[in-house]
Amino acid sequence: MLAILFLIAIVLFAICYKVYGSYMAGVYDLNDNNPTPAEAMFDGIDYCPAHPAVLLGHHFASIAGAGPIVGPITAAAMFGWLPAYLWCLIGSAFIGGPHDMGALVASMRHDGKSVGEVVDKWIGRRGKVLFLCFTILALILVVAVFLQLSAGSFAADPAVAFSASLYIGMALLFGVLIYKYRVPLWLMTVVMVPIVIYACWYGNYSPWVATVFQLPMETWRWALVGYIFFASVLPVWLLLQPRDYLASYFLYFAVIIGAIGMIMGRGENFQVVLPAFKGFVANGQYIWPMLFIIVACGAVSGFHSLVGSGTTSKQLKKEKDTVLVGYGSMLLEGVVAVIAIGTVMLSGVIAKGGPTITYAEGFGKFAAIVGIDPKVGMSLGLLAINSFLLTSLDTATRLTRYQIQELSNMKVDKYTATIITIAAAMALLLTKTHGPTGNVIPAWAAIWPIFGASNQLVAALALLAIGVWVAKGLKKNNQFAMVPMWFMLVTTVAALGIMIKDNLAYASPNYVLVVPSIILLVLALLMVFESMKALKQAQKDL
Repeated sequence: MLAILFLIAIVLFAICYKVYGSYMAGVYDLNDNNPTPAEAMFDGIDYCPAHPAVLLGHHFASIAGAGPIVGPITAAAMFGWLPAYLWCLIGSAFIGGPHDMGALVASMRHDGKSVGEVVDKWIGRRGKVLFLCFTILALILVVAVFLQLSAGSFAADPAVAFSASLYIGMALLFGVLIYKYRVPLWLMTVVMVPIVIYACWYGNYSPWVATVFQLPMETWRWALVGYIFFASVLPVWLLLQPRDYLASYFLYFAVIIGAIGMIMGRGENFQVVLPAFKGFVANGQYIWPMLFIIVACGAVSGFHSLVGSGTTSKQLKKEKDTVLVGYGSMLLEGVVAVIAIGTVMLSGVIAKGGPTITYAEGFGKFAAIVGIDPKVGMSLGLLAINSFLLTSLDTATRLTRYQIQELSNMKVDKYTATIITIAAAMALLLTKTHGPTGNVIPAWAAIWPIFGASNQLVAALALLAIGVWVAKGLKKNNQFAMVPMWFMLVTTVAALGIMIKDNLAYASPNYVLVVPSIILLVLALLMVFESMKALKQAQKDL
């Protein structure tokens, strides 16, 4: 069963990459003779052309987060593996992929600036302000939560903390040797990747690692605050780009081991025990709209458009690299989601410790097929998840910095914008509030339930901006963007509406969640209104 599902996904994604990817490249008239912003606006800090393999590693590692693991596992456990599996396939190929590639191309054609700048030019200044306010609020929440999750994963497993710390240091060396001393990329890859992978094995059996890297979560959190500050302001070639490139090999390794497990897994340890379909309602939540919100990055994610139009578009060497980096990364993330669903199909339930432990335990079973100790395999699985988290964390910090600067028309410098980002995220982590049952919880935990809907709403708004640009700027048919946009818009607005209603129904209404939900909903609807006016004006001008 697992082998059939995995092979279907691989074949479908390969066909879509070739056929649909070529179609979208034609819509955008991609031409490698056109200079990219990385070449035309090179500054050695943010604008820096990268080898496609390096940029693919950066982009894939940055967009993944924990989403393609946590979301699909949670949804499959709630509604059955079949709905989650189908949505990951359809969403990745026809909604998430076009969304990611479209945002990357649109940004590339607008001097590597964010989707907000695309909105400014083709929808209007008011639309830009609305979009940036929406995305900055969502990104600050991402920074806060991923900071907490990354610190927690470091504190939980010293081997993970050791390996991740090692390849941060190695990334600096990698960047200097590649860009300053012109050491061949292949040579640095062959030397450094095995060292980083060996570090995980070493960390599991080293008393020194167990002692030195066994630090409290709060200590790791402050250490990561320092890391993300420097990751946000240092040149991309020195830290962000090489670190994400090295981290991507953990992710590729995880995909390869997962593929082997899905295809070759046999015996009682690989029996599917999760039902294919468990019903239209789970835990009081209907399959629509919640399935499409919960799966998140496994099918489509607004965060991807912010990455593509933030860091990635400033590093493109050739225009046609957008097919591989933009569309290819989303399809690869769909593969990660399918593997994640496979792990919960074997367990039948989410393990104690949550979806990440469920994934790690399943990964340990897959790794055992190729002779890797299940304990080491589980650590490698956790390290892959941590790599997803850490790369998304540092990229999200840099993205928020970009967007604060764009909102201020570049009047705020990068250091101040980064400090504002980190201070706001730490405020969410350190501030306490009362939950719906009266218990005291961090502010981020009270607001986090709206992230799924707000993230998917960003995707809808990004697709809307892409659709307006294609219609007004390129004079092309925009239905490939507008059809998925309307689906995502209606779905996410419905989800936010249900969330607001449910949280107002408590004996003590959860206003900490309700108020931001209403603000995000109003901002989104106002931007849709502005966009529709722009499209109507474009039709009149034809």
